[in-house]
Amino acid sequence: MSYLRCKYNPPMGKIVISHLSKIYNQGLPNEVRALDDVSFELEEGELVVILGPSGAGKSTLLNILGGMDTATSGSYIISGRDVGKFKTNELTDFRRKDIGFVFQFYNLVPNLTALENVSLAASVSNDPIDPSKALEAVGLSARAHNFPSQLSGGEQQRTAIARAVAKNPELLLADEPTGALDSKTGAEILSLLHHLSKAYKKTVIMVTHNAQIALMAERVIRIADGHIAENKINENPADPKDIHW
Repeated sequence: MSYLRCKYNPPMGKIVISHLSKIYNQGLPNEVRALDDVSFELEEGELVVILGPSGAGKSTLLNILGGMDTATSGSYIISGRDVGKFKTNELTDFRRKDIGFVFQFYNLVPNLTALENVSLAASVSNDPIDPSKALEAVGLSARAHNFPSQLSGGEQQRTAIARAVAKNPELLLADEPTGALDSKTGAEILSLLHHLSKAYKKTVIMVTHNAQIALMAERVIRIADGHIAENKINENPADPKDIHW
């Protein structure tokens, strides 16, 4: 698999989450605290795993980090910018310019080829990477003109990563990126995400319930019932190729 050769973007800077809460039906008998007073800091270029069972609040946190949802209270600051204070148009620009998303079930446009899916994402960025180069980076140059239905699950996920990378984002968010893949293919995807983080100083945040994936992270944040149960530095991250489940 070849890897991307793109111009280097200055890293986005520290991420600071302070006393963040997300409350649904606030003040009502059926109030739900999806996130409850969550605080942590991430360094630029870190490879982070947010770990927790279904319903723990990890996807809610990811949605807030990606500008797809807003917190009820608290602050989310990136490079001195408080995303929680962004207006609707500012959130749109933030998602377009600064965030790359990788989802468990790929979310590719079915009637577009792999190259067209990647090109569509690149078209909304101010500083995109050439879509063909992004596909080359994930080893799919030969499949550029295939539709998603003609690709394997691993190839579809690599296309989704190429789509995210083509935006040349500062922050890459991955929601269960290996959840629909076998262990061997999943390890290839993890290796690719690891490379993007280390080679280009991209902050990569993966959300998962799979404790094995946390072994490769530099930082592991465990969430339980909307709270931070653990926030630890992994002194000896595993090689993604050695992770099996």
